[in-house]
Amino acid sequence: MNIEEELKEGKLNSLYLLYGEETYLLETTFKKIKKIFGECIQGINYIQIDETNIGNLISDIQTPAFGYEKKLIVVKANMLKKNSKKEEIIEKKNSPQAIISKFIEENNKDIKDSVILVFIEETVNKVMTLYKTIEKYGEVCNFEKLKLNELVARLKAICNAYKVNVDSNILQYLVETCGTGMQNLINEIRKLIEYAGENGTIKKEDIDKLSIKELEAKIFDLTDNLGKKDTKKAIGILKELIYNKEPVQKILITLYNHFKKLYMCKLAEEYNQSLTEVLNLKPTQMFLISKYRNQANYFKKQELKMILNELIELDNKTKIGLLDINIGLEAILCTYC
Repeated sequence: MNIEEELKEGKLNSLYLLYGEETYLLETTFKKIKKIFGECIQGINYIQIDETNIGNLISDIQTPAFGYEKKLIVVKANMLKKNSKKEEIIEKKNSPQAIISKFIEENNKDIKDSVILVFIEETVNKVMTLYKTIEKYGEVCNFEKLKLNELVARLKAICNAYKVNVDSNILQYLVETCGTGMQNLINEIRKLIEYAGENGTIKKEDIDKLSIKELEAKIFDLTDNLGKKDTKKAIGILKELIYNKEPVQKILITLYNHFKKLYMCKLAEEYNQSLTEVLNLKPTQMFLISKYRNQANYFKKQELKMILNELIELDNKTKIGLLDINIGLEAILCTYC
């Protein structure tokens, strides 16, 4: 039985580790844990631990929840953070992680009887003793980004709950437009549901009219127009990004990364390599394969290489004050339209 099913039945374990990229689902799960736990009185039966008071964790576990059967303790202290150097963390015997791991190991039965202990992390290093201890005695939940079909299914369920009609292909377009972050998609679908109204239907034009496109989606639009030799629309999208206060340096970097992927598409095709591996796409990004492939077909390999070189040259010139970055970007787009 997974954690969703357990929480639906009102069951709580004594020890959890919640982590992963999909923060909306993670936070939703923690809220469910709190709801099942019941009344939370800060400092009495509900304790919050962070990096500033991690030294108090063991004493907080040992202190009774006066007047309450159990105590809920949530730890957000980056205790299991991955090492950026991709090397195993050498844990000292007196490190907070090692001390807490040993305490859980030795006092697991008492913790079960008196505490619900929840560790919340952004990333985890699975070689750490603390991770292994939590995995041994508790429940580890990795909230990965949802795949396209999972996102569409969840959004469809929300629309059905509000009696609003929408086709799956329209919801797929929403994901392609606004990204795969569940929190952002929830915000966008609520806006569209409100606009359509009960028994109404969400259409593609509604998404174009009301939804806030993420930068990558706008770069796809810009590249489409560039490939179709539509200078006016390509420049228009660039100016819209700048008008909406999108940092110009960020636009330059995103453009460079996008055209680099199109160039890699050409190389993958030339050398008969897997596009998924070459672009290092996650399972949640598989729907992008056809989009990258189609856009790569607008350009010759040499053109893409020249665009990349010109973007690098623009970056160098703007850093030493030889060229305005806005004018430089427009010049590059006009050249290839």
